[in-house]
Amino acid sequence: MTVTVAPQEFKFVQFDAAHIARIGEQLTQLLAIDRPVHIEVDETTPLGRVAVELGDTITVRVQSGAFEDSRKPREQSEANTSVNLGRALLRARDRLQGGFGEAPADSDLSLRQVAAWETYCVGRLARLGLQVNEQRWRYNFRNRHGFSDVSDIAFDQIWASDGLTWGELEAISTAGAEGAAEGATRP
Repeated sequence: MTVTVAPQEFKFVQFDAAHIARIGEQLTQLLAIDRPVHIEVDETTPLGRVAVELGDTITVRVQSGAFEDSRKPREQSEANTSVNLGRALLRARDRLQGGFGEAPADSDLSLRQVAAWETYCVGRLARLGLQVNEQRWRYNFRNRHGFSDVSDIAFDQIWASDGLTWGELEAISTAGAEGAAEGATRP
């Protein structure tokens, strides 16, 4: 499928539109995305938000911080570009063909729901061979579900899963958060 990137030339960050497009093309093949993808990078902000719009074309809107190397401000990181674009494309694929039709709109998701879905996406990316920092995502999950054995079990289950529906993901996430709230702690 076709992957396009805007802008073609960056003025504020040292990104390469052709490189972003190549990563996007590799990901669309790896993830079996069956429609064109358009990536819009807002290079005017160092924030890292990534939003997806579904239509005949999947549009991914990215703040440049999501593709940036954290140790070299304004320079592109291949790993961050791959993981952040990959998780956005997986969310799109989940909504289009993966049993996530009843999931709330992205703007209506709670922080706990976002953390669970990101865990599910990044776990699948790790199994596909992308370089990810599992501890970063575990910490993000714990911040939204609680620091407990129960939330760690929920994280491990979501991280290792394939083929979940929204209802299944939500049930695991809710059980992890409720278990932590009931006072489950590490021995």
